[in-house]
Amino acid sequence: MTLATPERYAAMLDAARRGSYAYPAINVTSTQTLNAALQGLDEAQSDGIIQVSVGGAAYLSGQRLADRVAGSIAFAKFAHEVISRYPSITVALHTDHCAPQYLDQWVRPLLAYEKDQVAHGQDPLFQSHMWDGSGLPLRENLATAAELLELSRAARTILEIEVGTVGGEEDGHSAAIDQRLYSSPEDGPKVVDALGLGERGRYMVAFTFGNVHGSYKPGVVKLRPDLLGQIQARTAKAISDGKVDGIPAPGAPADKPFLLVFHGGSGSQPEEIASAVAHGVVKMNVDTDTQYAFTRAVAGHMFANYDKVLKVDGEVGDKSEYDPRSWGRQAEDGMAARVVEACQQLGSAGRAMR
Repeated sequence: MTLATPERYAAMLDAARRGSYAYPAINVTSTQTLNAALQGLDEAQSDGIIQVSVGGAAYLSGQRLADRVAGSIAFAKFAHEVISRYPSITVALHTDHCAPQYLDQWVRPLLAYEKDQVAHGQDPLFQSHMWDGSGLPLRENLATAAELLELSRAARTILEIEVGTVGGEEDGHSAAIDQRLYSSPEDGPKVVDALGLGERGRYMVAFTFGNVHGSYKPGVVKLRPDLLGQIQARTAKAISDGKVDGIPAPGAPADKPFLLVFHGGSGSQPEEIASAVAHGVVKMNVDTDTQYAFTRAVAGHMFANYDKVLKVDGEVGDKSEYDPRSWGRQAEDGMAARVVEACQQLGSAGRAMR
């Protein structure tokens, strides 16, 4: 198996929840970073998720065009072809952090595209999409999520939502590092009331527990992964008491009603990651750390070979050193190594579905 089918993707997520491990969701911005992510997943023998953000999608179309729908479609078609050459792992494609102002110009057109694919007997281009309504009041956030869940079901994709605010900055969207970063246990039953538990369409949810995008010095970010356990427990009790209207997915652990997502995972301590995964996290976004690993390798090459990559003092340099393939291969290796590390931290290494 290579590219995940809708059924395979659902099975992947369910297996991770039952087995208490998670998949790295690697943000990419180019075919080269895609190849690096795939290299790392294959080396780790881990299934995984490749995702593009709104800015990454626009960048993939070229800076002159900057068309996020065209970039997404072109990227996915390239990814389908390349992923097919990795038969021992399963990879899903995902769009990340679609804020309200981008819905009509990005995710809704993609869902319409995929609904048409399904109508013609094909699998959807992407396997999941994220709606980021975290900046809206919860009622409004969930109302839009319910609409998108219906569209996602028709397109045979999985929806991801966010409840709470992730701090830091990503693609021009920023949020303060304060108490708004922590979801409430009472948010869980509200999500079930609005979306069900899978019977209206499959979804994942990113509750916030102090998450911050980017990289910070120790002590700045205060994660509370135990909060995820409280949310799961509060929701499980509401289900068993008949206080919320939702049908748990077949085989879902009673104490983990939600498929959880960990945003802002870069730089997290191993024990924080382990605790979050134990509470039902099945997908952790990895972006900042892999960006750095990729660029650090390029910087190392440039500093070590500055007189070869530059035409210093009238010299001609060394074409073999400024050829983008020479430093590009090192960048891919550096990023791939960080992907392997993520797989090992999340427990997905060596667990590719057969």
